[in-house]
Amino acid sequence: MFRLYSIVVIGLLLFVVGMLGVEEVDAGHHEVKIGVLHSLSGTMAISETSLRDVVLMAVEEINAAGGVMGKQIEPVVVDPASDWDLFAEKAKDLIVKEEVAVVFGCWTSVSRKSVLPVFEEHNSLLFYPVQYEGEEQSLNVFYTAATPNQQLIPAAEYMMEEVEAKKFYLLGTDYVFPRTANKVLKAYLKTKGVPDENIVEEYTPFHHQDYQTIVGKIKKFAAGGDACVLSTINGDSNVPFYKEFANQGLTSDDCPIMAFSVAEDELRAMDVPPLVGHLAAWNYFQSVNTPENKKFVKNFKAFCERNGLPGGSKRVTDDPIEAAYFGVYVWKAAVEKAGSFDVDKVREAVYGLEFDAPGGKKMMHASNQHTLKPVYIGEIKKNGQFKIIYKSDGLVSPDSFSRYLHPDGKYPAPTGGPKEKAGM
Repeated sequence: MFRLYSIVVIGLLLFVVGMLGVEEVDAGHHEVKIGVLHSLSGTMAISETSLRDVVLMAVEEINAAGGVMGKQIEPVVVDPASDWDLFAEKAKDLIVKEEVAVVFGCWTSVSRKSVLPVFEEHNSLLFYPVQYEGEEQSLNVFYTAATPNQQLIPAAEYMMEEVEAKKFYLLGTDYVFPRTANKVLKAYLKTKGVPDENIVEEYTPFHHQDYQTIVGKIKKFAAGGDACVLSTINGDSNVPFYKEFANQGLTSDDCPIMAFSVAEDELRAMDVPPLVGHLAAWNYFQSVNTPENKKFVKNFKAFCERNGLPGGSKRVTDDPIEAAYFGVYVWKAAVEKAGSFDVDKVREAVYGLEFDAPGGKKMMHASNQHTLKPVYIGEIKKNGQFKIIYKSDGLVSPDSFSRYLHPDGKYPAPTGGPKEKAGM
């Protein structure tokens, strides 16, 4: 009789489990895992370590406020060590072994391209926090930083109209972002009538250290005036580049540098005074003068000091740091809006989401996975901060694919997304 009763009870339990679904059964767990996929060693550690730090700060804040749908967030931090193949391996481990609900990570486009097939194969979700070259729209990625029309194009436009530059030296690290970014820039410059002889394009490897010859060529290129550098140098190579630029006597008056990958965090590792007057284009600066941003900056410094992180209270915030930070809150808001951690439901909940970020109000695009943001151009000051010298009129809507590379208006379809259920 007892055996028969047990069989009936087990049967009823199995029926209830089937009706509720896996997610409701998981409600008994008090944590939800998220992945943090940033280089903590290698050439990109100069930039990516701070993104790990600010994601952990967001997690701490959210957990202190009660978590996400009653669950505490458990971050699983891995170090892909600036090794692009290792990014894919670590991403798979996070998704398959750790069963994380979402991943926050990557910096370079080559690292993002490396992990993209993994996220699409498993229909998992990545929040990517760094400005990039566009020409991509995956339903498995939310891009919280700039597309070319939110950074590259406004910057080139500024150099032409305000600085009156007529010659452009496109210098970058040799990988996906700089090469594609420069395709967009060259296409744009040509629509503005800039002749081929006024555009020079050059690339150096990751971790390149000797810029003597290249700066010599820039000096010759700029000798007649009206020249600028549009720089997509990434990682620690920025330190010797700017140093050599100053060593050869070049200043922002002779040939201003407009950087797309140098922000406040990179300036911490540089001798700043010779850089004064050079420019950068971003969607956020630490110098954004609002109470909300001042609180964010103060909290990040305190978090770093409290946790014994290098730099402590002297740490700074910048555009990728802000984008990494609010990405965690966007995911939280989408989960709560969907009432679920399910990737497909969370994805739908992100579309059109309006939210407050440290740098002001922002909005997720209604369909293309990207973020509506303001555009800023800043001038480097002696203290390693930026004086904001240009701000867009409101939020700029992101283009996944550049109209300068697709003048016919025909854009590729999105990749990735929900998988068909077996037997459906």
